[in-house]
Amino acid sequence: MLVLHSQDELPDILPGQFVQVRADGAKNTYLRRPISVHDVDYEHNNITLLVQRVGEGTKAICDSEIGSVLNVVYPLGNGFSVSSDWKSVLLVGGGIGAAPLLYLAKVMKIKGLSPLVLLGGKTKNDIIRIDEYRKYADVMITTDDGSLGEKGFVSQHSVWNLREFDHIAVCGPLPMMKSVAAIARQKNTDCEVSLENMMACGLGACLCCVENTKEGNLCVCKEGPVFNINRLLW
Repeated sequence: MLVLHSQDELPDILPGQFVQVRADGAKNTYLRRPISVHDVDYEHNNITLLVQRVGEGTKAICDSEIGSVLNVVYPLGNGFSVSSDWKSVLLVGGGIGAAPLLYLAKVMKIKGLSPLVLLGGKTKNDIIRIDEYRKYADVMITTDDGSLGEKGFVSQHSVWNLREFDHIAVCGPLPMMKSVAAIARQKNTDCEVSLENMMACGLGACLCCVENTKEGNLCVCKEGPVFNINRLLW
């Protein structure tokens, strides 16, 4: 978890938007790394990021020392929808991919909504920052091995048989998002997902992150990363 402080006043940041971080400490990494915004603190001009150490670039970013300076382009992309008209909202996230949901739950709470958050992971070690989520929402959990919450996938949680929702927001592994989208379609529930296509420029210029949609090929970094499932060819 990285907390970035800006000496300038933060711009308006929508839940679901992302930043592009330059990995200055990585010798063989030339492209910025796209990272979702996990939380925003306008009072102290801070942005919080959750970064998974995967390759040389993310390792260099994670190894940033306190007080060091990171080169960041933000905010990028389009965020999740938030409507005060919704009565029941479900936020579904898997593993580290759930990162944008904390800020989304926070914004929804500020707007008078009471979202439910459903977090999934392989084991209990993959479910993080539960207490932070609970500040803004009721939290439900699934793990593949049953070490925390209900055993199984998020698409198998008992909440699907107990509640109906006006809106569902999803982010995480692609198979998980597709399974939740299928449930949303079956229930005729409005649903948005945050795609994680491979990105390079983050500005819609390089066409690296193109997704084939009902509207043709669209750049996820510019037209997304959040899409209503009705726009996708899933």
